[in-house]
Amino acid sequence: MPELPEVESLREFLDVHLTGETIARVLPLAISVLKTYDPPLSAVEGRRVTAVARRGKWLDITAGEGPDALHLVVHLARAGWLHWRDTFPAAPPRPGKGPLALRTVLASGGGFDLTEAGTAKRLAVHLVREAAEVPGVARLGPDPLAEGFDRDAFAALLAGERRRIKGALRDQGLIAGIGNAYSDEILHAARMSPFKPVRTLDEEEITRLYTALRTTLGEAVERSRGLAAGRLKAEKKSGLRVHGRTGEPCPVCGDTIREVSFSDSSLQYCPTCQTGGRPLADRRLSRLLK
Repeated sequence: MPELPEVESLREFLDVHLTGETIARVLPLAISVLKTYDPPLSAVEGRRVTAVARRGKWLDITAGEGPDALHLVVHLARAGWLHWRDTFPAAPPRPGKGPLALRTVLASGGGFDLTEAGTAKRLAVHLVREAAEVPGVARLGPDPLAEGFDRDAFAALLAGERRRIKGALRDQGLIAGIGNAYSDEILHAARMSPFKPVRTLDEEEITRLYTALRTTLGEAVERSRGLAAGRLKAEKKSGLRVHGRTGEPCPVCGDTIREVSFSDSSLQYCPTCQTGGRPLADRRLSRLLK
């Protein structure tokens, strides 16, 4: 799933390639992709793109200016992606064929495709007058790379939390933009168990977790900066230390990276770095093995 660093890089890429261009057509090609119907997609045709923003893991493309501006708001979900095209084939695409979900064609001839692999079909496109009309955007917590998101602001968010730290980091209503992969990476950098309850964090641990969060996300954004959209997935994978690396040696201590599997996801961690050398129990126990 694209998370904050990849979506931020897509935003920067689109800001360069899309801003100032006029939208000629927006073609929904999968029945599940479009989540709003008023205004219709045709309302953006002929409008100039004036801004591209990131809101957590959402892309917000503004078409038009002032009170009449419209926002094309996109969430790539787990298996979605954006592909930039300098040109498109002359023949129009056929709806329902392959992974293509939506095509945006510019007056200049280029544009982008949104695709989604698999059968879950969670990629979402909203056309709204204000980005906050999208429920997933309205509920977002603060951006962890925002200038004002300091250690004290982070500590205030955690106050009263009773969940395990892995789940808290992934909650978009608490902190925007962190998903399964980067929560694993942050916890590895902070040397913390993903099952550690937030309420047990002391002041030093909160500082350590905050530093790991800002450093991990900031470095990932820098690695992705300037890359073409098609190279971002490979860059993300190459930069991960523990996530998706079950059975490999930890790059810090050399211990074997372990995994805990759930019904629809898994987490990875290093026992030596994060759990005092003890392997984590499976999802049914949700505690350290004795």
